[in-house]
Amino acid sequence: MNEQNPVSQLRLVAIPRLAAGGRWRVEAMRAYSEPCLLWFTKGQGRITLAGSTRGYTANNAIFIPPGVMHGFEVGPQVFGTAVFFGKDTDITLPKEPHHLRIRETFAAQEMNITLDAILREMDSSSPANDRATLHYLGLLGVWLERQIAKAAPDVQKPDAAKRLVARYTSLLEKEFRSGMGVAEFAAKLGVTPTHLTRCCKQACGRPASALLHDRLIFEARRLLTETDLPVGFIASSLGFTSPAYFTRAFQHQVGKSPSAFRRAP
Repeated sequence: MNEQNPVSQLRLVAIPRLAAGGRWRVEAMRAYSEPCLLWFTKGQGRITLAGSTRGYTANNAIFIPPGVMHGFEVGPQVFGTAVFFGKDTDITLPKEPHHLRIRETFAAQEMNITLDAILREMDSSSPANDRATLHYLGLLGVWLERQIAKAAPDVQKPDAAKRLVARYTSLLEKEFRSGMGVAEFAAKLGVTPTHLTRCCKQACGRPASALLHDRLIFEARRLLTETDLPVGFIASSLGFTSPAYFTRAFQHQVGKSPSAFRRAP
Protein backbone atom coordinates (compact mmCIF):
# COMPACT_ATOMS: atom_id res chain seq x y z
CA MET A 1 0.00 0.00 0.00
CA ASN A 2 1.27 3.49 -0.75
CA GLU A 3 1.40 6.40 1.67
CA GLN A 4 -1.79 7.93 0.28
CA ASN A 5 -3.84 4.83 1.03
CA PRO A 6 -6.44 5.78 3.70
CA VAL A 7 -6.10 2.42 5.47
CA SER A 8 -2.31 2.15 5.27
CA GLN A 9 -1.87 2.97 8.97
CA LEU A 10 -4.59 0.59 10.21
CA ARG A 11 -3.32 -2.33 12.29
CA LEU A 12 -5.11 -5.16 14.07
CA VAL A 13 -2.90 -6.87 16.64
CA ALA A 14 -3.65 -9.83 18.90
CA ILE A 15 -3.49 -8.48 22.46
CA PRO A 16 -0.93 -11.10 23.63
CA ARG A 17 1.40 -9.87 20.88
CA LEU A 18 1.40 -6.38 22.38
CA ALA A 19 3.43 -7.82 25.25
CA ALA A 20 6.03 -9.40 22.96
CA GLY A 21 9.39 -8.33 24.28
CA GLY A 22 8.13 -7.87 27.83
CA ARG A 23 4.93 -7.24 29.76
CA TRP A 24 6.22 -3.75 30.54
CA ARG A 25 5.16 -2.83 26.99
CA VAL A 26 1.50 -2.96 28.05
CA GLU A 27 1.60 -2.65 31.85
CA ALA A 28 3.61 0.58 32.17
CA MET A 29 1.91 3.96 31.90
CA ARG A 30 2.16 5.44 28.39
CA ALA A 31 -0.01 6.85 25.61
CA TYR A 32 -0.41 6.25 21.89
CA SER A 33 -0.32 8.98 19.27
CA GLU A 34 -3.32 7.40 17.52
CA PRO A 35 -6.78 6.14 18.58
CA CYS A 36 -6.84 2.57 19.87
CA LEU A 37 -9.59 0.10 20.71
CA LEU A 38 -8.93 -2.88 22.97
CA TRP A 39 -11.45 -5.71 22.62
CA PHE A 40 -11.00 -8.46 25.22
CA THR A 41 -12.54 -11.84 24.39
CA LYS A 42 -11.07 -13.97 27.20
CA GLY A 43 -9.39 -13.49 30.55
CA GLN A 44 -9.39 -10.73 33.08
CA GLY A 45 -7.14 -8.17 34.71
CA ARG A 46 -6.95 -4.52 35.64
CA ILE A 47 -6.53 -1.49 33.43
CA THR A 48 -5.58 2.05 34.40
CA LEU A 49 -7.11 4.54 31.99
CA ALA A 50 -6.58 8.29 32.41
CA GLY A 51 -5.48 7.65 35.99
CA SER A 52 -8.42 5.47 37.12
CA THR A 53 -8.04 1.73 37.65
CA ARG A 54 -10.82 -0.77 36.97
CA GLY A 55 -11.09 -4.46 36.35
CA TYR A 56 -11.74 -5.82 32.86
CA THR A 57 -12.97 -9.20 31.68
CA ALA A 58 -14.20 -10.89 28.51
CA ASN A 59 -16.44 -8.84 26.21
CA ASN A 60 -15.02 -5.55 27.43
CA ALA A 61 -14.28 -2.83 24.87
CA ILE A 62 -11.91 -0.05 25.89
CA PHE A 63 -11.49 2.96 23.62
CA ILE A 64 -8.35 5.04 24.13
CA PRO A 65 -8.03 8.38 22.31
CA PRO A 66 -4.60 9.70 21.32
CA GLY A 67 -2.53 11.05 24.20
CA VAL A 68 -4.47 9.29 26.98
CA MET A 69 -2.17 7.50 29.41
CA HIS A 70 -3.01 3.90 30.17
CA GLY A 71 -1.55 0.55 31.17
CA PHE A 72 -3.11 -2.86 31.67
CA GLU A 73 -2.31 -6.31 32.98
CA VAL A 74 -2.06 -9.05 30.38
CA GLY A 75 -1.73 -12.55 31.79
CA PRO A 76 -1.34 -15.81 29.84
CA GLN A 77 -5.12 -16.33 29.69
CA VAL A 78 -5.92 -12.90 28.22
CA PHE A 79 -6.95 -12.81 24.56
CA GLY A 80 -8.48 -10.27 22.25
CA THR A 81 -7.67 -7.72 19.57
CA ALA A 82 -6.18 -4.24 19.60
CA VAL A 83 -7.26 -1.95 16.75
CA PHE A 84 -4.86 0.88 15.94
CA PHE A 85 -6.66 3.31 13.65
CA GLY A 86 -3.63 5.37 12.58
CA LYS A 87 -2.81 9.02 13.24
CA ASP A 88 -4.59 10.25 10.12
CA THR A 89 -7.83 8.29 10.40
CA ASP A 90 -11.00 10.12 9.42
CA ILE A 91 -13.31 7.51 10.97
CA THR A 92 -15.75 9.13 13.42
CA LEU A 93 -14.57 8.00 16.86
CA PRO A 94 -15.21 9.10 20.46
CA LYS A 95 -13.22 12.04 21.82
CA GLU A 96 -13.09 10.68 25.39
CA PRO A 97 -11.86 7.36 26.79
CA HIS A 98 -14.53 4.72 27.43
CA HIS A 99 -14.64 1.36 29.18
CA LEU A 100 -17.64 -0.62 27.93
CA ARG A 101 -18.81 -3.86 29.51
CA ILE A 102 -20.79 -5.61 26.76
CA ARG A 103 -23.43 -7.86 28.31
CA GLU A 104 -25.58 -8.55 25.25
CA THR A 105 -24.43 -11.60 23.31
CA PHE A 106 -25.58 -10.10 20.03
CA ALA A 107 -23.50 -6.95 20.54
CA ALA A 108 -20.37 -8.99 21.30
CA GLN A 109 -20.97 -11.16 18.23
CA GLU A 110 -21.42 -8.03 16.13
CA MET A 111 -18.00 -6.78 17.24
CA ASN A 112 -16.34 -10.14 16.47
CA ILE A 113 -17.97 -10.32 13.03
CA THR A 114 -16.89 -6.75 12.19
CA LEU A 115 -13.28 -7.38 13.23
CA ASP A 116 -13.19 -10.61 11.21
CA ALA A 117 -14.53 -8.71 8.18
CA ILE A 118 -11.87 -6.01 8.54
CA LEU A 119 -9.10 -8.60 8.70
CA ARG A 120 -10.53 -10.45 5.72
CA GLU A 121 -10.64 -7.32 3.60
CA MET A 122 -7.17 -6.21 4.68
CA ASP A 123 -5.78 -9.57 3.54
CA SER A 124 -7.83 -9.67 0.36
CA SER A 125 -6.69 -8.91 -3.17
CA SER A 126 -10.26 -8.42 -4.34
CA PRO A 127 -11.21 -5.17 -6.09
CA ALA A 128 -12.14 -2.30 -3.73
CA ASN A 129 -10.90 -4.17 -0.66
CA ASP A 130 -9.54 -0.90 0.80
CA ARG A 131 -12.90 0.79 0.41
CA ALA A 132 -14.63 -2.20 1.99
CA THR A 133 -12.18 -2.00 4.91
CA LEU A 134 -13.08 1.65 5.43
CA HIS A 135 -16.78 0.86 5.42
CA TYR A 136 -16.32 -1.85 8.05
CA LEU A 137 -14.24 0.57 10.12
CA GLY A 138 -17.12 3.02 9.87
CA LEU A 139 -19.44 0.34 11.21
CA LEU A 140 -17.00 -0.21 14.08
CA GLY A 141 -17.27 3.50 14.88
CA VAL A 142 -21.07 3.24 14.79
CA TRP A 143 -20.93 0.20 17.11
CA LEU A 144 -18.89 2.21 19.61
CA GLU A 145 -21.24 5.18 19.43
CA ARG A 146 -24.30 3.00 20.04
CA GLN A 147 -22.75 1.07 22.92
CA ILE A 148 -21.60 4.30 24.58
CA ALA A 149 -25.11 5.73 24.27
CA LYS A 150 -26.62 2.52 25.67
CA ALA A 151 -24.26 2.56 28.65
CA ALA A 152 -24.66 6.28 29.36
CA PRO A 153 -27.51 6.03 31.94
CA ASP A 154 -25.42 3.70 34.12
CA VAL A 155 -22.11 5.55 33.86
CA GLN A 156 -21.18 7.42 37.01
CA LYS A 157 -19.61 10.82 36.49
CA PRO A 158 -16.03 10.91 37.77
CA ASP A 159 -15.64 12.52 41.16
CA ALA A 160 -13.28 15.41 41.86
CA ALA A 161 -10.36 13.11 42.66
CA LYS A 162 -10.65 11.20 39.39
CA ARG A 163 -11.02 14.42 37.41
CA LEU A 164 -7.83 15.76 38.98
CA VAL A 165 -5.91 12.55 38.26
CA ALA A 166 -7.13 12.59 34.66
CA ARG A 167 -5.78 16.16 34.35
CA TYR A 168 -2.51 15.04 35.96
CA THR A 169 -1.99 12.10 33.59
CA SER A 170 -2.82 14.31 30.59
CA LEU A 171 -0.25 16.90 31.69
CA LEU A 172 2.21 14.14 32.57
CA GLU A 173 2.00 12.65 29.09
CA LYS A 174 2.80 16.02 27.57
CA GLU A 175 5.61 17.02 29.91
CA PHE A 176 7.18 13.89 31.42
CA ARG A 177 10.48 14.68 29.65
CA SER A 178 10.72 18.09 31.30
CA GLY A 179 12.51 17.00 34.47
CA MET A 180 9.63 18.26 36.63
CA GLY A 181 8.82 16.42 39.83
CA VAL A 182 5.46 15.81 41.45
CA ALA A 183 5.61 19.16 43.26
CA GLU A 184 5.99 21.05 39.97
CA PHE A 185 3.16 19.09 38.35
CA ALA A 186 0.94 19.73 41.38
CA ALA A 187 1.70 23.45 41.22
CA LYS A 188 0.69 23.55 37.55
CA LEU A 189 -2.58 21.86 38.50
CA GLY A 190 -3.18 24.30 41.36
CA VAL A 191 -3.05 21.73 44.16
CA THR A 192 -0.55 20.57 46.77
CA PRO A 193 1.64 17.49 46.15
CA THR A 194 0.00 15.82 49.14
CA HIS A 195 -3.48 16.32 47.73
CA LEU A 196 -2.41 15.10 44.27
CA THR A 197 -0.85 11.96 45.72
CA ARG A 198 -3.92 11.30 47.87
CA CYS A 199 -6.18 11.56 44.81
CA CYS A 200 -3.91 9.27 42.75
CA LYS A 201 -3.98 6.63 45.48
CA GLN A 202 -7.77 6.92 45.61
CA ALA A 203 -8.21 6.66 41.82
CA CYS A 204 -5.65 4.02 40.91
CA GLY A 205 -4.01 2.80 44.09
CA ARG A 206 -0.64 4.38 43.31
CA PRO A 207 1.00 7.65 44.35
CA ALA A 208 1.58 10.43 41.85
CA SER A 209 5.33 9.75 41.89
CA ALA A 210 4.78 6.14 40.80
CA LEU A 211 2.84 7.25 37.72
CA LEU A 212 5.61 9.69 36.83
CA HIS A 213 8.41 7.15 37.30
CA ASP A 214 6.45 4.49 35.41
CA ARG A 215 6.08 6.79 32.41
CA LEU A 216 9.76 7.78 32.46
CA ILE A 217 11.06 4.23 32.78
CA PHE A 218 8.72 2.99 30.04
CA GLU A 219 10.16 5.59 27.69
CA ALA A 220 13.69 4.69 28.76
CA ARG A 221 13.05 0.99 28.07
CA ARG A 222 11.56 1.83 24.68
CA LEU A 223 14.54 3.96 23.67
CA LEU A 224 17.01 1.35 24.93
CA THR A 225 15.37 -1.45 22.92
CA GLU A 226 14.40 0.47 19.77
CA THR A 227 17.35 2.85 19.29
CA ASP A 228 21.12 2.94 19.60
CA LEU A 229 21.11 6.26 21.48
CA PRO A 230 23.77 6.47 24.22
CA VAL A 231 22.54 5.97 27.77
CA GLY A 232 23.69 9.47 28.72
CA PHE A 233 21.68 11.01 25.89
CA ILE A 234 18.57 9.05 26.91
CA ALA A 235 18.99 10.22 30.51
CA SER A 236 19.27 13.85 29.41
CA SER A 237 16.33 13.60 27.00
CA LEU A 238 14.12 12.36 29.84
CA GLY A 239 15.04 15.20 32.18
CA PHE A 240 17.38 13.30 34.52
CA THR A 241 20.05 15.53 36.04
CA SER A 242 22.83 13.01 35.46
CA PRO A 243 23.43 9.58 33.87
CA ALA A 244 24.27 8.20 37.31
CA TYR A 245 20.91 9.30 38.75
CA PHE A 246 19.13 7.83 35.72
CA THR A 247 20.98 4.52 36.13
CA ARG A 248 20.02 4.30 39.81
CA ALA A 249 16.37 5.08 39.09
CA PHE A 250 16.24 2.61 36.20
CA GLN A 251 17.91 -0.18 38.15
CA HIS A 252 15.64 0.37 41.15
CA GLN A 253 12.53 -0.15 39.01
CA VAL A 254 13.75 -2.70 36.45
CA GLY A 255 16.33 -4.67 38.41
CA LYS A 256 19.00 -4.14 35.75
CA SER A 257 21.18 -1.28 34.69
CA PRO A 258 20.24 0.45 31.40
CA SER A 259 23.23 -1.16 29.65
CA ALA A 260 22.39 -4.64 30.95
CA PHE A 261 18.74 -4.19 29.95
CA ARG A 262 19.84 -3.20 26.42
CA ARG A 263 22.08 -6.27 26.12
CA ALA A 264 19.46 -8.71 27.37
CA PRO A 265 17.78 -10.86 24.66
